[in-house]
Amino acid sequence: MDIFQKLSQEISATQTQIKAAVDLLDEGATVPFIARYRKEATGGLDDGQLRLLAERLEYLRQLEERKSTVLKSIEEQGKLTEELKNKIEHCDNKTELEDIYLPYKPKRRTKAQIAREQGLEPLAELFLEDSSIDVEVEAEKYINPENNLPDLKTVLDGARAILIEKFSENADLIAILREKLWNEAVLSSEVVEDKKEEAEKFKDYFEYREAIAKIPSHRALAVLRGRNEDMLKISLLYQEDSAPTTEQSEYEKIICQHFSIKNSANKWLKDTVRLAWRAKIFLSLETEAIAKLKEKSDTDAIEVFSHNLKDLLLAAPAGRISALGLDPGYKNGIKTAAVDDTGKMLATEIVYLHREEEAIARLKNLIKNNDIQIIAIGNGTASRETDKLAAQIIKELPEQNLRKVTVSEAGASVYSASELAAEEFPDLDVALRGAVSIARRLQDPLAELVKIDPKSIGVGQYQHDVDQNRLAKSLDAVIEDCVNAVGVDLNTASAPLLSHISGLNKTLAKNIVAYRDENGAFKNRKALLKVPRLGAKAFEQAAGFLRINDGDEPLDASAVHPEAYGIVKNMLKNLAISADKLIGNREILGKISAKDYTDEKFGLPTVLDILKELEKPGRDPRGEFKTAEFAENINEIKDLEVGMLLEGTVTNVADFGAFVDIGVHQDGLVHISQLADKFVSDPREIVKTGDIVKVIVLEIDEKRKRISLSMKKDDSGRSKNNPSSSKKDFNYNPNTGNNNTRQTAMADAFARLKK
Repeated sequence: MDIFQKLSQEISATQTQIKAAVDLLDEGATVPFIARYRKEATGGLDDGQLRLLAERLEYLRQLEERKSTVLKSIEEQGKLTEELKNKIEHCDNKTELEDIYLPYKPKRRTKAQIAREQGLEPLAELFLEDSSIDVEVEAEKYINPENNLPDLKTVLDGARAILIEKFSENADLIAILREKLWNEAVLSSEVVEDKKEEAEKFKDYFEYREAIAKIPSHRALAVLRGRNEDMLKISLLYQEDSAPTTEQSEYEKIICQHFSIKNSANKWLKDTVRLAWRAKIFLSLETEAIAKLKEKSDTDAIEVFSHNLKDLLLAAPAGRISALGLDPGYKNGIKTAAVDDTGKMLATEIVYLHREEEAIARLKNLIKNNDIQIIAIGNGTASRETDKLAAQIIKELPEQNLRKVTVSEAGASVYSASELAAEEFPDLDVALRGAVSIARRLQDPLAELVKIDPKSIGVGQYQHDVDQNRLAKSLDAVIEDCVNAVGVDLNTASAPLLSHISGLNKTLAKNIVAYRDENGAFKNRKALLKVPRLGAKAFEQAAGFLRINDGDEPLDASAVHPEAYGIVKNMLKNLAISADKLIGNREILGKISAKDYTDEKFGLPTVLDILKELEKPGRDPRGEFKTAEFAENINEIKDLEVGMLLEGTVTNVADFGAFVDIGVHQDGLVHISQLADKFVSDPREIVKTGDIVKVIVLEIDEKRKRISLSMKKDDSGRSKNNPSSSKKDFNYNPNTGNNNTRQTAMADAFARLKK
C-alpha cells in the first residue's frame, strides 16, 4: 500500500502536498507552523487537514509495521503464498489484516487443532464437500480408541470443531457478516433485576432498542455507562425475534452460500453452521460491534468536546482592563480579588452576603482604591445574590462607570488547588486563588483557561467515559491551535501559556519566564536565542507566534516570521519609507504588488499573508466582547414559568442540542429540534459555546432540575433576540387552554414584545 497515495485520497490533496507535509512533520515541525509558514510547500493545507493527515499517517505507519510482523510470522510457518502476500500488502485497515491473519495466528491448542492431529480433517472436508452424505456412516470409519477417538460422538465433535474454526476464520466471510450485522443489528438494554431504584438515572434505557449503526454518541455512551456500573444489561439482536429458533437465520444462510452448502444439506451440517454462527462468530462480532460503537461514540464525543473547547478558548476577551473577581458563596463568604489590566493581583477580600452593608462598603473601597473597571462574578452557588450586590455597588459608584459580567467558574477550584497556582500564589489562601482566576478569565479566557485541565472546564459530554488518551491528545491539539492562532505577548505570557506555543514545551517555557525575570523584558525576538536550551529549531517554530510590543523591531509585534523580514525590508526600500509609516497603512499596502516580492523561497501565499498582517499587525482573531444580561427576579428554577423570554450564555453544545445558562444555577437545554425553524443536523450550525442568545422557556421539571428551552422564531419570522423581560411580564398559567399551551404561551410572549 502506498501511504502517500492513500493519504492523498483521504485528505483530498496531491501526493506532492502530502509528501511535503509528511517531511515537515517528520522533521519536527508543528501543525500550526506548517499551516501558517509553509504554505508554499504544502500547497496551503490548513490546520484541520494537517491534523487529520498526522493522525492517519500514524495509523497507516502502524498498519505497515503490523503487516511486516504478520508476513514474517506466516513466512516462518512456511504458509506464505504469493496470493496471501499480495492480499496482506494491499490491506488498508487493521481489522481486515487481523481477519486475514487469524488462521495463522499462533494460539493455544484448540479442539480443532487436536482433531486435526487425530487425523479428522479429511472427514470434515468430506462432510463439507458432500452435504448429503451419511455423516454417521463415514464417521464410524474414524473410530480409534488408541487415537483417543473411542466413539462416534467424539469423532463427530472433532469434525464439527474443525468446520466451526474454518467458518469463523474465513476473512472474506467474516467481513460480509460483520458489515451486515453492523448495518442491521439492534442494540437492546434493560435494567438489571432488583436495581430499578438505584438505576433511576438510566430510566430511559430500562427497555430500550435502537439500530446500533444509528445510535447517537450521547445515547450510546449513556447505555455503556449503565452497563459499566452494573445497572443495565445490553445485548445485540440480529433478528427481530430474539428468542431461540430452529429457523435458519439470514446469517447462517450467508455461511452456507459462502461454502456452497445446499439447502438440502443434512441436519448435522446445518446444525454445525448454526452452532458456528451462534456460539462462535456472532459472539465475536457482537463484542466487535459494541467496541466499534464505543469507538465511534468516543470519536463523536471527543469532537464535540474539542469544538466546545475551541469556542471557549477563543471567546472574546475583555482585554486590558482592571477587574474585580468575585467567587460567590454563602457560608464561606464571597472571595474577592482585584487585578490590574495585566492580570497582576492587587488586593483580596472576603465579604459576606448576610452582612450586606459591610460587604458593599468594603467592596466599594476595593474598587476605588484599585481603579476597577469591571466586575467578574462566578456563576456558582450564590451567584445571583452576589450579582444583586454588585448591581447595588455599580448604582452607588456611577463615577467609576462599572460593568458586571457573569463568568463561568468551571475549573476555578481545580486551578486553586493546583501546583501551578501554589507556585504563582504561594502565600495566598486557596479559596482566594479562584477569585483571581475568575477575574483573569474575563480579561483573557485563553491565557487563563490553559492553566486548567480542559476536562475540568465542563464543556464535554460523557468526557470521563471516552478513551482518555485520545481525548487528551485531541484537546492538546485544540489548545495548541488556539494559542498559536491568537499568538502571545512574549513579555507578559505565563509559562503555561508559552508551553503551548509551536516549538516550545514546559521546560523551554519556564526557561523563557526565568530569563525574562532575570534580564527584564525581551527587546526583540532574536534575544530568545539567549534562553537556555532554546536552539535554532525551536526559534524557527516559535518566533512567528510570539509578539513583542514597543521593542527594537516593529515587525516583532506582528505575525510576520523573522525569516521573512527581508521581504518587508525590500518593500520599505522600494517605497523609501520607514516601517512605522507602512505598518497599518491600508492605502500604501493596497498599492503593493505581491508578485513583485516573491522568490524561490517565499511564494505568493507568504507575501499575501505578510501584506495582510502589515495591514492589521498582531490582530486578535477573537470576536467582540459581549455579555449576557440575566433577567431580574429570576434567580432559581422555581422562579421560572413557561413562556418566559430570557437571555443567557451557551455553556455547552452537544450532538442533541445546546445548554444555556439563564442565571438559575441550572443550565437549560435547547434541544436540537428547538434551535431553529429549519432542520438542523448539527447544533454547531446555529450556536457555539459562549454565544449570547435569547430563549423561551418551554418546560420546567423542578424535581429533576431540567429546563427545556427554545430558540425558534415566531410566526412572523421575527428573531427572539429582543430585550429580556422580568417574570412579571410573563405571568402565564401553563394549565389553562388546550393542548397547544406551550405554543400559545410562546406566541403571547412575542405578542407582548411587539406592543
